[in-house]
Amino acid sequence: MEPIEEGREYPEPLTDEQLLAECRIETFRAGGPGGQHQNKTDSAVRLTHEPSGIVVTARESRSQRRNRLQALERLRVALEERSKPKKRRVPTRATGAARRKRLENKRRRAAQKRSRRKPGPDD
Repeated sequence: MEPIEEGREYPEPLTDEQLLAECRIETFRAGGPGGQHQNKTDSAVRLTHEPSGIVVTARESRSQRRNRLQALERLRVALEERSKPKKRRVPTRATGAARRKRLENKRRRAAQKRSRRKPGPDD
């Protein structure tokens, strides 16, 4: 399947089962602090939403079920963000004062660099 473009409307599945049907689910060891139980069980969950290509991970809990629910929540938020239309950038111009300040700083810097040059043969 092709990933969907940014800002394109994507019909969000209603239930967790429908959303999970569109995802590739991977489980792995969460690692990090948590002791022997966390280091021995594959409780972390990675969901890859096939139509959009969005990947979310949850590994906070020692329970794979809770991590799956957390990953689904994150996926819903990511899908919602992706379906929002992007705001057009309104180009702005620098104010006259900002332009003058920038040019003055350039003049000052150029003068400083000129003063550091080695004297030439005619100086």
